[in-house]
Amino acid sequence: MKNTVIIIPTRLEARRFPNKPLVKINNKPMILHVLNKAKESKVGEVFVATPDQKIFDIVKDNGGIAILTQNSHASGSDRVYEVYSKKLIYLVKS
Repeated sequence: MKNTVIIIPTRLEARRFPNKPLVKINNKPMILHVLNKAKESKVGEVFVATPDQKIFDIVKDNGGIAILTQNSHASGSDRVYEVYSKKLIYLVKS
């Protein structure tokens, strides 16, 4: 499983639930709960893909790896693909 990674797409501008990743559950932003559960799975390295500096900072400040993506993506899948195709290749090799 050395070549397996988890890429979590997230953003603040959701139509149905804006700012969802920052909503606190037990005094911790939701994105950190998702990040920690992904890490606990031990499937592979975990990355958070986001266009938002707030999410980026929270993830980094809590020991996670966040990657800033374009803000123009139509879906989370597009955000994941950007990280996979352009950025993750360089991170995995280094």
